[in-house]
Amino acid sequence: MWGHRTGEFSMYKRMSPRDYTVVADVEDSSAVSHSIPDQETTNPSWRLSFPHVLAATISAFLFGYHLGVVNEPLESISFDLGFNGNTLAEGLVVSTCLGGALIGSLFSGWIADGIGRRRAFQLCALPMIVGASISATTKTLAGMLLGRLLVGTGMGLGPPVASLYVTEVSPPFVRGTYGSFIQIATCLGLMGALLFGIPVREIAGWWRICFWVSTVPAGILALSMMFCAESPHWLYKQGRTVEAEAEFERLLGGAHVKFAMQELSKLDRGDESDVVHFSELFYGRCFRVVFIGSTLFALQQLSGINAIFYFSSTVFKNAGVPSDLANAFVGIANLSGSVIAMVLMDKLGRKVLLLWSFFGMPGLYVVHFNTMQAVSMALQVVATSSNMLGSGTLYLSVGGMLMFVFTFAIGAGPVPGLLLPEIFPSRIRAKAMAVCMSVHWVVNFFVGLLFLRLLEQLGPRLLYTIFGTFCMMAVVFVKRNVMETKGKSLQEIEIALLPPI
Repeated sequence: MWGHRTGEFSMYKRMSPRDYTVVADVEDSSAVSHSIPDQETTNPSWRLSFPHVLAATISAFLFGYHLGVVNEPLESISFDLGFNGNTLAEGLVVSTCLGGALIGSLFSGWIADGIGRRRAFQLCALPMIVGASISATTKTLAGMLLGRLLVGTGMGLGPPVASLYVTEVSPPFVRGTYGSFIQIATCLGLMGALLFGIPVREIAGWWRICFWVSTVPAGILALSMMFCAESPHWLYKQGRTVEAEAEFERLLGGAHVKFAMQELSKLDRGDESDVVHFSELFYGRCFRVVFIGSTLFALQQLSGINAIFYFSSTVFKNAGVPSDLANAFVGIANLSGSVIAMVLMDKLGRKVLLLWSFFGMPGLYVVHFNTMQAVSMALQVVATSSNMLGSGTLYLSVGGMLMFVFTFAIGAGPVPGLLLPEIFPSRIRAKAMAVCMSVHWVVNFFVGLLFLRLLEQLGPRLLYTIFGTFCMMAVVFVKRNVMETKGKSLQEIEIALLPPI
């Protein structure tokens, strides 16, 4: 469909994959640099790919919305459905969604490779629409759990596919900025859910409206993907070269198609099968990049971000801050950090933001990064170990918490989801993302499961010290293992990490 639609207006001659490989080899061995097209040094217009990226980030908005949709209405839901005071049932309403997300993320790579990125988005929207509808209309706890489970599968499928799609359709010079849109959309979804849930205490049954509302962006996601470009990288892997050219023309402009196709052809390795076996992700040449990705996501969760969110309500309550205002503070800190990350991602690079976010250092960039994530944890330790009484200690703890959220959003939050699709080879990219996202959800689950128990047994001082130690471990790991990908094409990154044998 895509090839026929744009073929009539094409300004270049289409070639077979073999032709592109030959042309690339000739140009690489030629001493005459003037024969290389000038699109190597000129950037395509960002406006062409922007609408496609924007449509993909709707899935991230839905992810954030469903993470926060039960926060405010949970008490009303438990009262209306007859499990008020049953903390186990209330916990299931929240955690069932996370279980569904693990299932969705496990299969996301195989789905994205099997049916393509666009159809994977549409498949992601379907359980979100059905699940939200069930939750909005149910009169029983079982119905609510079923709805949350279905929504969770869509939540698990959406983020890895969004990271893949944005990475593959974005020009290299704005890929970091576009990747930050995913984190910003997630923040907006969380804030939207919290704000939309405020009337739940005054209006009976408002929680049902909160679920119904989420079906609107899910429907828009499914519909918009009918008009978005398919990933040229996926099409090329399927042998659909003509369609890949047509999609590159839509995303980059006709003048950049030839060079983009030549870049893809450089990765053709005739001795490798198109079928990716699960064992290949854990053995051989690809193990290192999968290990880096999985460890980054594990350290992201072990830094304590979710524990901060879990404990924030208690800290704010002790400081006399209302819950709705506290949620607004946390949301603003998260969104502000994400916006700054968007601005700096393609200027300073991914690795720098990761290091600053996990460790922290004085800086002169934009907002004076006076204290970063490890230092924020230190503030938490000082506040919880201080013998001082009164508001000073509480305000120190609140300030450390907001600073932690802010600095997490600058690097440790958005960078792994962008960096991993960049460093994974095209052949294993979708399945490797599925494995790493599954690690993310498993660690997330255990942090949420054990946090309150550890807080009770170890106390906040020791627990926050442990989180701070993980932040410092992340600094060492990033310094030694993560390469900078700013401004590089996906093909350049793959060749650097996995040079041809």
